[in-house]
Amino acid sequence: MSETVRNLRPLRAPSSGAALVSAPQIGPMPTWKLDDLYPSPKSDAVEADLKKAAAAAHALKRRYQGKLAEHATDGAKLAEAIIAYESLSDTIGRLGSYAGLLFSADMANPENAKFYGDVQEKITAITTELIFFELELNKLDEGELARALQVPALARFKPWIDDLRKEKPYQLNEELERLFHEKSITAHSAWSRLFSETMTRLRFEVEGEAEPIPLEPTLNLLMHPDGQRRRSAAEALAKVFKENARLFSLITNTLAKDKEISDRWRGFKDVADSRHLANRVEREVVEALVAAVRSAYPNTAHRYYRLKARWLGKDKLAYWDRNAPLPDKPERLVPWMDAQRMVLTAYGNFSSELAAIAMRFFDGRWIDAPVREGKAPGAFSHPTVPSAHPYILLNYQGKLRDVMTLAHELGHGVHQVLAAPQGPLLAPTPLTLAETASVFGEMLTFRGLLETAIDAKERKALLAQKVEDMINTVVRQIAFYCFERKVHEERRAGELTTERLGQIWLDVQSESLGPAIELKEGYETYWTYIPHFIHSPFYVYAYAFGDCLVNSLYGLYQDAHPGFVAKYLDLLKAGGSKHHSQLLAPFGLDASKREFWEKGLAVIERMIDELEAMG
Repeated sequence: MSETVRNLRPLRAPSSGAALVSAPQIGPMPTWKLDDLYPSPKSDAVEADLKKAAAAAHALKRRYQGKLAEHATDGAKLAEAIIAYESLSDTIGRLGSYAGLLFSADMANPENAKFYGDVQEKITAITTELIFFELELNKLDEGELARALQVPALARFKPWIDDLRKEKPYQLNEELERLFHEKSITAHSAWSRLFSETMTRLRFEVEGEAEPIPLEPTLNLLMHPDGQRRRSAAEALAKVFKENARLFSLITNTLAKDKEISDRWRGFKDVADSRHLANRVEREVVEALVAAVRSAYPNTAHRYYRLKARWLGKDKLAYWDRNAPLPDKPERLVPWMDAQRMVLTAYGNFSSELAAIAMRFFDGRWIDAPVREGKAPGAFSHPTVPSAHPYILLNYQGKLRDVMTLAHELGHGVHQVLAAPQGPLLAPTPLTLAETASVFGEMLTFRGLLETAIDAKERKALLAQKVEDMINTVVRQIAFYCFERKVHEERRAGELTTERLGQIWLDVQSESLGPAIELKEGYETYWTYIPHFIHSPFYVYAYAFGDCLVNSLYGLYQDAHPGFVAKYLDLLKAGGSKHHSQLLAPFGLDASKREFWEKGLAVIERMIDELEAMG
């Protein structure tokens, strides 16, 4: 099926009946209303759609298996087949999205977990029936297909067909594809779910807390103003990660081997080639990005952390001080309604259309904001399907960083809404471009906050926070990518011990963070909690891709590039219907050039220049 169906991530969620949750000083916060997908997991609508999808898959297979070549002689008939396939993608995507979202805000609920697992199994059974479809499409004669594409109804799907043809060299025969597909439930999906449920169950004993706390609040303490609280949180994380390191090592080794088997059978040479193909980006483009970022380590992360150590009165920063607030940082808690106003104002100053779409997330209860026991850590925007709308999950705690996270996820959501008219097959955006709107939304919000800073002290704090966020998005994510590469490359020769995994982690972190960060004992375990390593191998470079891309785009916006807003909205509306080179061409940008990435990195360097000048 489409990427939306094939790559359903193990998401998680609350009951659909909740409305607003209040937290002291933050005020009422929304929880999402999943009724727009289904009334409840036990509703007749869920069972009806499961039966409908199974019947439609069977009918599609009966009508078209072994016969697509006949239909290729008539573009209208081939379009009819793809339209039926697309419609089924939407139904399956709706079911999978609902089950995933229901799981995401209460992973500890056994009924949610069972429903999620049961739906995944049923979806896998249904989609197994459809494996023949894309395989047979890729067997069609080039000449016949080109003639068929002259029919407008079929021509609409040309970008999807072109992308599908890129997968042809790596596809297996139908019997093997069915085996890989069915075994995914007990292979990658099972280990991924084990990781998620284990991580959600972990509790950390932190000094100053009345009882052990989950991962998300513990990680949040690494930004606490009190250095002892940061240290206690860091040591609590290291202790629990170490106690569970054997399990996480087993999961990592198993999934790396699982990927190696798949890559070997399919003919992928490099460990990340399958991700590049899924992202519709050339290996050379990613290599140019990685080379540019690694070369910039000294002028970005190394320089900034040296500066921050001086601000904190230290020769070096312990790793738990890396995200510490500045000593004289103005501390303020941002109530939810203020966060909403800040982000919508920033979006509206750029484009009233963007702001209007963003407002729908608040009015329609498409957001689940409060921290809750059992809820997934972090944040995401799930696109669901074009016939519905996205949903955003946050863990909002009133920090300015949380405001930026809201801006980030709303960017994803707005992008997904704008791309939805492309349909289930063409709306999904490759990960490299999927981060464009989110990071751009962050930049708009940051610039809005910077312009309204009340004094030099607040401006310095905002600049420092933004630099840290950009380092975390660019430098850290490329370091994560390098870590993954080393792990997957070494796994081809045999299992990696927990100690070896820790050493690789320390090596890449030392290179990226620089000599001003002291990687004390315990930090060697911190690779264990990064979910992207488990759920989406090599996903992480997409963040750096998006950040550097947005820096270049925002520079054009500041320089009043002709028609920028309209061109930007067209980029978002295209979804996955165009290659990154086509989308960037109207702006005169070329991601295949190292200079393009260096231009984006220069934005970070100029911010550090300004911070150095402030003293």
